[in-house]
Amino acid sequence: MNPRPKLRSPPPSTITSPPPPPPRINDNKMPRKLPTLTLATTLFTILALYAFFNTFIFSNPPNNATTVSFSRNSNPRNSFDNSVRVYMYDLPRKFTYGVIESYTLARGGEKKTDDSLLKYPGNQHSAEWYLFDDLNKPDSERVGSAVVRVMDPEEADFFYVPFFSSLSLVVNPIRSGNNVVANVDKPVYSDEETQESLIEWLEQQENWKRNNGWDHVFICQDPNALYNVVDKVKNGVLLVSDFGRLARNQASLVKDVILPYSHRINSYTGDIGVEHRNSLLFFMGNRYRKEGGKIRDLLFQLLEKEEDVIIKHGAQSRESRREARKGMHTSKFCLHPAGDTPSACRLFDAIVSLCVPVIISDYIELPFEDVVDYRKIAIFVDSNTAVKPGFLVKKLRKISMERILEFQREMKKVKHYYEYADPNGAVKEIWRQVSSKLPLVKLMINRDKRLVKRELTEPDCSCLCSNQSGILTTL
Repeated sequence: MNPRPKLRSPPPSTITSPPPPPPRINDNKMPRKLPTLTLATTLFTILALYAFFNTFIFSNPPNNATTVSFSRNSNPRNSFDNSVRVYMYDLPRKFTYGVIESYTLARGGEKKTDDSLLKYPGNQHSAEWYLFDDLNKPDSERVGSAVVRVMDPEEADFFYVPFFSSLSLVVNPIRSGNNVVANVDKPVYSDEETQESLIEWLEQQENWKRNNGWDHVFICQDPNALYNVVDKVKNGVLLVSDFGRLARNQASLVKDVILPYSHRINSYTGDIGVEHRNSLLFFMGNRYRKEGGKIRDLLFQLLEKEEDVIIKHGAQSRESRREARKGMHTSKFCLHPAGDTPSACRLFDAIVSLCVPVIISDYIELPFEDVVDYRKIAIFVDSNTAVKPGFLVKKLRKISMERILEFQREMKKVKHYYEYADPNGAVKEIWRQVSSKLPLVKLMINRDKRLVKRELTEPDCSCLCSNQSGILTTL
């Protein structure tokens, strides 16, 4: 802003001298009103002078005054603009639309001449598309967002790297439960080479080198996304669904953001109630999983013979989603056991279905916990307790109808946080979470520049790891 103008005396013509005193009047002939008039005139003059000085001398410069330019480091903000500024890299096409094209071609699709005709395939990791699409929208469609996109990197607080890392991981259709056969006439896509190519490109960018990547944001929602280069991007803010595949020195609750999976079944559009929810508990998913997901088989053995429990083995397919929608929309509780990693999209399917989640996953991290109290919308059971014969079903049957309605009311209040297509939903909340990391990022940038570089056997104090102590049963 402009420096305050120097104080100066007003022009003589603007100050009126008091009038000469009137001739003395005999007190016996009329009341003494003239002193009152003189006092009024004096007060008026003082007020006029105060208004003049307050308006022209001590006022702020007008809004159209020329402002002083600042360097990038000083980063001034107007009082009406508290948004965090994000610069989105214009990555080479191979990292964005090229990934979608490769995915389509590998499944027999046709090559498109216009990128706008390419459609991101719907899957549980589609947050990367929604964030990319959001930053490409005009400002008029992003009202209320915690971040504003800037086109000049010198103005940026954060640098967003819009590589579709989760889609890149599954371009080649070689996965269990996937009936699509890769087109042998098309070149085989390499996710590993694409990851390495991204790092090579980034390392040539001055903005990357300036702060050692601390102010960069990467989305790697699939547990295996960016697995080949995660050590090279670990300084940045990672947008992940959980920490299941990440080491303690790669990810933390302090610097990273937990994202919800995109739900795969349609939201429940009815009101709260249990009249049409005849099943006690519902689960449909892969029975056999690795690592923490081994509990699924034990739960199947315990629950599959219960009268009012529906528990089915099923892989991803259109028919499975239809069956899952029907089951979640007609059940009071929905089971959420750990899979290969602590979380899965099934949890968010349950929330938008108003089916009370029963979470059996000891090391799960959940999105947006500063605004969502999950104890009000879900039931948590630790793994050791859940596999005790008869415990789970017995406890669920004791929960009153009014308590179930309370869970549903709370889910209805917060379910917009898990809707990526909602303009006030998941995307806006993710950017708010990212913006909250800015003070820490600035701290780490300054700290990093003064520290002596050395190898540590343990993570340093900048790492706060996810919950490794398990959970307590809330039943």
